[in-house]
Amino acid sequence: MSDWQRRILWTAGIVATTLLSYALVYQWGMRVYEDQSVLYIQALQVVIEAITTAGFGSHAPWSSPQMNAMVLLMNLTGVLFVFLAVPLFVVPVLRDAFEQRPPETFSGAGHIVLTPHTSRTGALIDELEARGRSYVILEPRRERAKDLYVDGYPVLHGDPESVEGLERAELRAAGALVIDSQDTVATSIILSARELSDEIQTVTVIDDETLESYHWMAGADQVLSPRQLLGEGLAREIPFLLRMADDTTIEIGEDLEVAELDIESESPICDQTIGQLQLRERFGVDVIGAWFGGTFKSPVGPRTVVDCNTRLLVSGAPGSIQHLQREDSSTLQSRRHQGVIVVGYGRSGQAAVDVLDGTEARLTIIDAKDHPDVDIVGDARNPDVYEEANVGAADAIIIDIDDDTTALLATLIARNANPDAHIVARANQEENERKIYQAGADYVQSLATISGRMLAATVLTDEDVLSFQTKIDVVRLEAGRLAGQTLAEADVRAETGCTVVGAVRNGDVITSLDPDEFVFRDDDRLVIVGTNEGVRRFEKQFLR
Repeated sequence: MSDWQRRILWTAGIVATTLLSYALVYQWGMRVYEDQSVLYIQALQVVIEAITTAGFGSHAPWSSPQMNAMVLLMNLTGVLFVFLAVPLFVVPVLRDAFEQRPPETFSGAGHIVLTPHTSRTGALIDELEARGRSYVILEPRRERAKDLYVDGYPVLHGDPESVEGLERAELRAAGALVIDSQDTVATSIILSARELSDEIQTVTVIDDETLESYHWMAGADQVLSPRQLLGEGLAREIPFLLRMADDTTIEIGEDLEVAELDIESESPICDQTIGQLQLRERFGVDVIGAWFGGTFKSPVGPRTVVDCNTRLLVSGAPGSIQHLQREDSSTLQSRRHQGVIVVGYGRSGQAAVDVLDGTEARLTIIDAKDHPDVDIVGDARNPDVYEEANVGAADAIIIDIDDDTTALLATLIARNANPDAHIVARANQEENERKIYQAGADYVQSLATISGRMLAATVLTDEDVLSFQTKIDVVRLEAGRLAGQTLAEADVRAETGCTVVGAVRNGDVITSLDPDEFVFRDDDRLVIVGTNEGVRRFEKQFLR
């Protein structure tokens, strides 16, 4: 039953109750105050005449003031009904009649069912649209579903915990079901989905790792924990503690690795141009691109200055990148005992602390809630909390907070209190990364970005994500429309901002790609390096 149908029934019930009640009172009043016996049907007729101001027949006039007062009350009630009918009934019905509403059902096959719409499923939607994959959002919030429909998304309003809601989304014919609800709700959705199909691929995103086993028990095929991965990634962005870790490079093949490398203020290669660094001649390393204050630039010319806090995206043979890392961090190795402040001790914050516990860093943990591991309980928006934590003496600060507005303010406070600290921060929404960079962070990673990568790698079987925690995407994709062309002919970097660093052919990884001579084949899988936006442009141009 729709809103306007419910509103009609509700209004009719109130009017009928009022009329019948007034008729009883009028019948009683005529007997007591007018000394007349009136049938109930006659009393109801008079009430209707009074409320509609259509006249009163033979009953008027009344001799008692009580009955005259009652008739006046009925007249006023009729006027009140008219005035209330417009805003409460007429306007809503007309608005609903002309309002755009999501359809009741979805028709399709092989599509992805997403429930509900969140920033994390939104990141996956960007991937699906870039690939031309069909999907439908099953949104339990009515107003949110309407807004999504107006914005052009394929959406249904319905309860994903109900079998009926999933049926309307054609779950039996879908390719996968992606759930990003509260952990307890997600298990209910999984069980409902299993009533419809034992074959549908079901993927859930969890916040509380302790509940993971229950998702498996309910019937999930994949259970993803991006918060855990995000926290670990933030901890590994502290250069003087973990820069030499084994997982800082991404292996493309036996002959090639890709890595992101921060240039710190004490680095011997700070404030030089790309040409002056001579990275290829000295280390055998090529610069693919660089991050400058949160903006990625590729390619970078020989005159580009690598200033402090620049992040380079480099590729090279195994061992060559590690050689460069040792050179870059040689002046930092004596700082292993320096202090690190962690602001926020949620799920991802705890994961960051678990990584740092394996180092010699002196940790200070700040959180709004009391916990045995928390050193200072306080509001991250209060400068006094940072003063109590002696943030001015810290070498690194990790800001891992659920709310981006609070994270932004916390970054401003921390940077003001310590201009030299290395600040890494979490953003929940991808669009807020830039703001947090501008607030003073040296590195920002988005929870939505990591979630989208993890979901895409799970749902899109033809895409292999080689790294989730880096600022750039390193993925294996089909050659698509690039088949039969060379890199020079397709001009991939200029068209998409991505770099093709390798090709997998017959099981072998080829990393020496002559841009003018190497012709891609239909069965090749390409290793693509670039930003999220760049990879999506590549997918739209060559794979969609």
